[in-house]
Amino acid sequence: MPPNTVILAHEHADFDALASLLGASLVFPGATPVLPRSVNRNGRAFLALYKNQFPFVEAREMPRQDVDLAILVDTRSFNSVKGMGKETRFLVIDHHSVDEPMPEGWQCWEEALGPMNVGANTTLLVEKLMQQHHDLRPLQATLLALGIYEDTGSLLYKSTTHRDLRAAAWLLEQGANLEVLNRFMHYPLSDAQLTLSQQLIDNAEHLEIAGQSIVLATTTAHGFKDELSALAHKLRELYDPDGIFLVVDLGDRIQVVARSTTDAVDVGKVADALGGGGHNRAAAAMVRDGDLETVRAQVIALAHRHTHPPVTVRQIMSRGRPQRVPPNLPVEEAAQLMRRYGHEGFPVVEEEDGYERLVGILTRREADRAIDHKLGDRPVHKVMSAGDVTISPDAPIDELHRLMIESGWGQIPVVDDDGRIIGIVTRTDLIKLWADEGPVSDQIPDVTRQLAEALTPIQHKLLRMAGETAAGMGYSVYVVGGFARDLLLDRMAGRNEVADMDIVVEGDAIELIGQMQSRCGGRVVTHQRFGTAKWILDDADRPVTCPDLGNAPDLPANLDFVTARTEFYTEPTVLPTVAQGSIKLDLHRRDFTINTLAVVLTPDRWGDLLDFYGGLSDLRRKLIRVLHSLSFVDDPTRILRAVRYEQRFDFGIEPRTLELLQDAIALIDRISPARIRHELERILQEETPEKALRRLDDLGVLAAIHPQLHADSRLEAQFESLRRRRLAVDSPADDPAGDPLIAEACDLNTGEPLPRLYWGLLVYPLLPASAPPEEDVIDTSAPARDPDDALIQRLMLRGETQRIMRKVRDLKAHLPELEDPSLPDSRIATILDRGTPAALLLLSIVEENPLLHERLRRYMTTWRHIHPALDGNALRRMGIKPGPIYGKILRRLRAALIDGEIEVGEDERRLAEEIVQNSA
Repeated sequence: MPPNTVILAHEHADFDALASLLGASLVFPGATPVLPRSVNRNGRAFLALYKNQFPFVEAREMPRQDVDLAILVDTRSFNSVKGMGKETRFLVIDHHSVDEPMPEGWQCWEEALGPMNVGANTTLLVEKLMQQHHDLRPLQATLLALGIYEDTGSLLYKSTTHRDLRAAAWLLEQGANLEVLNRFMHYPLSDAQLTLSQQLIDNAEHLEIAGQSIVLATTTAHGFKDELSALAHKLRELYDPDGIFLVVDLGDRIQVVARSTTDAVDVGKVADALGGGGHNRAAAAMVRDGDLETVRAQVIALAHRHTHPPVTVRQIMSRGRPQRVPPNLPVEEAAQLMRRYGHEGFPVVEEEDGYERLVGILTRREADRAIDHKLGDRPVHKVMSAGDVTISPDAPIDELHRLMIESGWGQIPVVDDDGRIIGIVTRTDLIKLWADEGPVSDQIPDVTRQLAEALTPIQHKLLRMAGETAAGMGYSVYVVGGFARDLLLDRMAGRNEVADMDIVVEGDAIELIGQMQSRCGGRVVTHQRFGTAKWILDDADRPVTCPDLGNAPDLPANLDFVTARTEFYTEPTVLPTVAQGSIKLDLHRRDFTINTLAVVLTPDRWGDLLDFYGGLSDLRRKLIRVLHSLSFVDDPTRILRAVRYEQRFDFGIEPRTLELLQDAIALIDRISPARIRHELERILQEETPEKALRRLDDLGVLAAIHPQLHADSRLEAQFESLRRRRLAVDSPADDPAGDPLIAEACDLNTGEPLPRLYWGLLVYPLLPASAPPEEDVIDTSAPARDPDDALIQRLMLRGETQRIMRKVRDLKAHLPELEDPSLPDSRIATILDRGTPAALLLLSIVEENPLLHERLRRYMTTWRHIHPALDGNALRRMGIKPGPIYGKILRRLRAALIDGEIEVGEDERRLAEEIVQNSA
């Protein structure tokens, strides 16, 4: 910290400002906390008793020296003190959210232990003191507690967060005096304040602006000299509005004091327009020109301009063309559609000359009642709720609530300015919103920042381009699934993930990607049936032509777009039928809640996180949870995926989900071989696949795939050994002697990938100790002869995997010989010649016999490189007639060389001649 540092707060300082001055002086030892020139009445009373107990300095007492750094607490506006100049830098510690960027030379405090938007600014500094294990004096703890209690309305304001409560609890542990808190929190008003307070209450107007409750109180009080802010607090406690404005004619000026409990009512901008200042939650203005009624009208007009709904229908609706039914459709068919898509109702729409007209809503209850009364063949319009109730996407939530109550409709179509249905909003959407509301703003992830940090500039630009193009076409576009999940888990640092992103379009994905191609070039491959499109960016014949993209090294090879869709299963375990849908329906078809998160890419909501199904909560609670009770029945491969995600992220399977998983294990037998093999291959591509395999074994899943397929602690050790030896090849310093087996088995050009070697370890116990069949790849249609054949048939294992299994099985059949101490080296070499480096490696990992390991080492380093100098040409020159004798001679020569019976050269010629004579 620079030597000359001051700490400043706003004028008309309340207890939060005073406490922040103290807190900052404790967090930044050596910094000077400067008292503002004006302090609220209860603050002045507190300082009158206890000021000498704190390090506060009056501005007039500041020495004449240059100020290097000014720490601003609970504000961005301040009165300068002596020594401040152009070279002074600023550090801001302010819990109020402000849209304007920081001035040059200013920076926000980066050491806060969470987002800045807590109920009291003091909380941010107390959290730091807690982290530093600071010991406080009781009076210090009391002032800090006053700051938290006053700015959170004794922890009752809507802006209060759990962090404020935790900080307050710690201060009580540190000795904060509740009697002192109570005395100064409820400091009695003066007689003049009491009189004026009653006048304001009598004149209070209750307004509703953009769904927000606003209290506007006006009065005349010429000659009033006391402070008005305490009266604003009193009226806020009395009425609990979203915003409050006091407008008081003091004779020589009109004073406006404003407070709000939500960012949706920006009182700072109202005060600024009146020539005053402050921030979005507390502000004031002094108006010298104009009368009381004129200023009142100005305040109302400005409040309308700077107040917006906290949540609009647009933020919770399901976008896109919703499923709808015509009036003449039989009720039974409509009910089937509801069951198929999981909806509780459909808009009933009549088409006339290409124009759609809403004529009613059909709910599931109405359809079920009609079917119960044997009226399923009746047309929908005979049983529907008739009407044309709609709502705008920009309407506030309160309006939606009233509309649902008045109409009795649980699903309200959302229409644009032209009356076209662009989405639907349901009672469930509203209930979920209310369930999620509360003091959780500090927990909302900063997705915009995470996108900027995780992506390269080119990748970021591509997503921006997709969002801008979609918005221009009236579409919405999102990045969903694993990308959004890993982004929130901070698992993307240093990874090039753009090509793997799942980009979903509410609209026509093919049309969108066509627009992007026409703008930037590249090549597009489409699949009309499924509404998918791939934008290929590395095609030499059709290069990208955008100057901003060009041949950037981090330009992904392609981007995949898909039209938002829904799906339904006609029977268990089969692949689903797909239909176009909204983003909400698209996310509902996902396997687990943690994969249902979506990030908005359109410019107006860039970086917004959509979480319809509790995915963010489950990420934080480290839970794997299905979306509905038939999820594993619909697709039992989700059983393997649940375990894969659980082990990858070190999560736990939620208890009810685990129960559903275990109930569905019997359905694994009905899954096609290719789908099971694919899921197992995905597991073997994990960093530590043995964890998932062990969990699958414990759950009985492996046994359901094949009765003899198991994963125990021994297999875990073998997987770890394989990885450890593989890493040693990449880091020769860790293994100076080298490991030729692993080096050749995993060679990038000629070796086997790690997952295929894992397969070999997994199936090794199933391999019989007998010679394998002569065919290189098993006929999967023929009856299984051995356990490994049965596994091959069950999973339709790939040919490359089968070939490894065949080589390992061949070696396993010769294990008794390989472990026989009396066996000649040449015989060992002959047996090992039958294997590949991968098969030999697997044998060395599974079998623990030291003699076998030594023989494998000698084979790889010595024996396999020994060959006779004589070859077929040399034998011909010796006059030996070509034929089977050549093979016999060369094999015998090599065996003799390995066993040390002969030397290269003349010994070979003598032995060859001897073999010919003995064969005559």
